[in-house]
Amino acid sequence: MGNGVRGGPVELQRDVEPVPARIPAEESQEKEKVLNSLMSGALAGAVAKTAVAPLDRTKIMFQVSSKRFSAKEAYRLIYHTYLNEGFWSLWRGNSATMVRVIPYAAIQFCAHEEYKQILGNYYGFQGKALTPFPRFIAGSLAGTTAAMVTYPLDMVRARMAVTPKEMYSSIVHVFIRISREEGLKTLYRGFTPTILGVIPYAGLSFFTYETLKKVHAEHSGKAQPSPPERLLFGACAGLIGQSASYPLDVVRRRMQTAGVLGHSYSSILLTMQDIVREEGLVRGLYKGLSMNWVKGPIAVGISFTTFDLTQILLRKLQRGPGLQR
Repeated sequence: MGNGVRGGPVELQRDVEPVPARIPAEESQEKEKVLNSLMSGALAGAVAKTAVAPLDRTKIMFQVSSKRFSAKEAYRLIYHTYLNEGFWSLWRGNSATMVRVIPYAAIQFCAHEEYKQILGNYYGFQGKALTPFPRFIAGSLAGTTAAMVTYPLDMVRARMAVTPKEMYSSIVHVFIRISREEGLKTLYRGFTPTILGVIPYAGLSFFTYETLKKVHAEHSGKAQPSPPERLLFGACAGLIGQSASYPLDVVRRRMQTAGVLGHSYSSILLTMQDIVREEGLVRGLYKGLSMNWVKGPIAVGISFTTFDLTQILLRKLQRGPGLQR
């Protein structure tokens, strides 16, 4: 008995020795999960934005001008651009879009997965679907995180989309000219309306998509929707999210491009007042929305579907068949 007591501390030390061996495995699994989310998100953003780049550029050109929007005028602008600048000019600014969208989408999707886990632990839903409010909060936080990190790239992309190629020769050239001629703070012009717009947009988009997947699983008995169903759910998510935040998107574009289009917008409210006074409430703040109803659902549908399917593929490759998201 005496020997057992004296030997106690030694035995306790031996008992805890194997514990650290399990920690690297858990850390490795977490790193793998984060890497998968980053890769899947980056691919999702790149595929989705490239698919709708000509429509996106056309929408921005209407947003930043006082010209009245219509489907006919949009077609004329696309056709005129094609005739005068060539087919690939319809993708002008897409390189800047890729530089922005790849990190943006990677961060947004990865952050969403992390925020879901954090909120799930906080509300006691580990391994289960979040309830509606945390579901919305996870999406909003993910969008806000991504926007804060990548905003200057969005500014550069907007400038390249509305200017002739002679004005800015490259993404780096845009940064240099803006910094030299307008000051570094110009790179964050329009940041406030961006964040105010991202909160409902990302929140509603992720909320709608996750909700539709949950409802589908409950009513169909299938654990996972098919790719066409994912596209449809993503399209609905994009339609709702973009419609809710669209006026702030117009304000953001006006503030971002003011320096090259001869305007001076100092705040969100003054920008809105100028737009409404010159163009009207609906025709000004919702200009190009009908095009967004075509472009947005396609882009968001492709984005969510690509992310989910890439996640499933990566997990199958790493852990064998049978595992799904």
